[in-house]
Amino acid sequence: MKPIEEKHKLQATDGAMVQLEYLDRGLVGAVTSEGVFLSWRLLGNEVNGYADNGLSGADFNLYRDGVRIAAIFDSSNYLDRSGTRTSTYFVCAVIDGIEVDRCAEVTPWENPYYEIPLRKPASGVTPAGETYTYSANDMSVADVDGDGQYEYFVKWDPSNSKDVSHSGYTGPVYIDCYKLDGTLLYRIDLGVNIRAGAHYTQFLAYDFDGDGKAELIFKTAPGTKVIHYDRDGTPASETYITMLQEDASAGYSHNDDYRMSSADYYEHVVQMFMGWHKHEEVTAGRWPAALEQIFGIDGSFRYPLSREDAERLADYFIDVYAPSRNGRNDLRSFEGFILKGPEYLTVFHGQTGEELETIRYKPCRHDDGLMWGDYSWNRIEPGNRVDRFLAGVAYLDGKRPYAIIARGYYTRAAVVSYFWDGKHLKEMWFVDSGWVTMNNPFNDSLHLEDGRNEQFGSLAGQGAHSLSIADVDGDGCHEIIYGAATIDHDGTILYSSRAILPSESAAPGTIAKLGHGDALHVANIDPDRPGLEIFMVHESGVWGPYGYTLRDAATGEVLYGGFAADDVGRGMIGQVDPVYRGLQTWSSEDILSQDTFGLMTAKGQQVDRKAPGTNMSIKWSADMTTQIVSGTFDQPVVIDDWKRGRLLTAEGTSSNNGTKGNPCLVADIFGDWREELLVRTADSSAIRIYLSTEVTDRKLYTLMHDVQYRTGVAWQNVVYNQPCYPSFYFASDIDWAKVPIPKLHMPLHVG
Repeated sequence: MKPIEEKHKLQATDGAMVQLEYLDRGLVGAVTSEGVFLSWRLLGNEVNGYADNGLSGADFNLYRDGVRIAAIFDSSNYLDRSGTRTSTYFVCAVIDGIEVDRCAEVTPWENPYYEIPLRKPASGVTPAGETYTYSANDMSVADVDGDGQYEYFVKWDPSNSKDVSHSGYTGPVYIDCYKLDGTLLYRIDLGVNIRAGAHYTQFLAYDFDGDGKAELIFKTAPGTKVIHYDRDGTPASETYITMLQEDASAGYSHNDDYRMSSADYYEHVVQMFMGWHKHEEVTAGRWPAALEQIFGIDGSFRYPLSREDAERLADYFIDVYAPSRNGRNDLRSFEGFILKGPEYLTVFHGQTGEELETIRYKPCRHDDGLMWGDYSWNRIEPGNRVDRFLAGVAYLDGKRPYAIIARGYYTRAAVVSYFWDGKHLKEMWFVDSGWVTMNNPFNDSLHLEDGRNEQFGSLAGQGAHSLSIADVDGDGCHEIIYGAATIDHDGTILYSSRAILPSESAAPGTIAKLGHGDALHVANIDPDRPGLEIFMVHESGVWGPYGYTLRDAATGEVLYGGFAADDVGRGMIGQVDPVYRGLQTWSSEDILSQDTFGLMTAKGQQVDRKAPGTNMSIKWSADMTTQIVSGTFDQPVVIDDWKRGRLLTAEGTSSNNGTKGNPCLVADIFGDWREELLVRTADSSAIRIYLSTEVTDRKLYTLMHDVQYRTGVAWQNVVYNQPCYPSFYFASDIDWAKVPIPKLHMPLHVG
């Protein structure tokens, strides 16, 4: 924890101006069967009040081919029934009857989507001789050149990307930055020392220093390099990131390859056993000093172990002990993991890709997961819990964005916040639960919930496969919702939610943490309660109090929930049925036979035993209800409405991450307040941006000028992609008087 004299910087002030990016009008058009649909932004700083059907402030004049065709007062979209594919349009904002702004002219798209052409990386071959190819995966957006228009960050995943619990080699990960016209500004090759998969690379694209141009921050390693290309696609330059001097002096280089072969892992185990007598937990008396005692076998070896004895114990551990714990424990085939070597955090210039600073990643891995509990369950999974990463953007002082970087959530959990001042990353606070003590690292029976740190120990075991950022206590500063616990803006633990285990559980009457889960949503779910709520699913099964919960975001109090004997894998929120006030909540279909599950109202009333999909939601409809995005494997991405049925089939596109079935991005990137759907074509030759062409008479500023929503777009790519939500109640029965009028500071237009 940083000293008190530094913490005072993170206190909000009344009337604070929030730094958000300058955006242009974002005018787009698309040819439809009824004419040309036009959509544009109302900016946050153009709003001064509210009316019956939306917000008041700027009105708009719409021009076709230089002639005004409409004055629009109640929305920021229009259907021009006389427009054609060759028509040209521009919009002028009108303040007090005077035109004060004219945007650039546009011509409409031929389809309800626009394609950004991509430059797919070449295929490769792993050290095991396996060929892999590439497909576009998660995306983010940010303005890298200050012109008020977004650029597009695309992460390329190899076909052999892995869940962090799965063994095998992967190809390297790439992150590209594209202009809307498909110009590739640069490519960052993360190198062989960053494994590919949803848990490894969480990238933050955001204007952190307020200069009007976004930066890019993510985890790197020796071998990470920035590539620039000639116009013909030939690499023009390749520049490695700066290796820390102490690492260079120690002999590390950018040519190193830390990926483990099965032979490397066997040697790793032998060395671990040879050094067992001096392990910190052994010398502290928390772990048995003899490995034979740990494995429950006869024998009396002399410590320090000779290599011969260490090999005998390694053979027993790998061939006998591990398979006896679980038949899937095949450690002879363990390969492809990166369990050693330097780990870095790098800031890149968003426009050029230039490395601005590289520091040590905090916290370090420490070991191969032994201290993190990777060997202590029946499934022995080295490199699993140790390599669970999260990241986000939070306005900790209510005014400026800070980078949130995290590691771990099943056992130890550690979170650090940084401020980027344009030259250096400055650590603001560090929250670390500390190690969760085990009595046997290869078969723990203590099952303690908290870490050793007296101040932060309750954070252990509470994290999710995502995080969320919101002002949950109304002090004007963002908190980090770390699954079932919440970190206050100043780096203290606001709360860590627990509840009593019910009669159906393994230990009725015991108080236990709500624990880890795969889905997390923070929004104004119940508009009749003050503040925000958190909907989360949990995977503790019979050892947890709930399979899903709706909680008060300020206190962590459970408002309603349901017990589940098994892992509840998915959950979602949204107003899919406008008959019911508030957002509905629901969870994965495998447990819908229970009366406490299915489609629930904000008050916990069951509406239907069936429920919509849980992959991703989208704000697509004119009436502000919620729609669901689905599509897995070879099926095209679709948008469904719970009442109206299918609204869009994006033929020729594919979703990402197998059964997760998420698009590349869902965000309000241009046009009115509706979200756009960004998906890859099936061959990853392009990113398609789909636009809702349904006319709405609801007038709302771009969601990107709500700070909770904007930071949500920044963290949407993190692990199991989750939708982002504004800070206010967003539904068909929205109360316009309660929509906050943004107080924005936007960096000067420098484009």
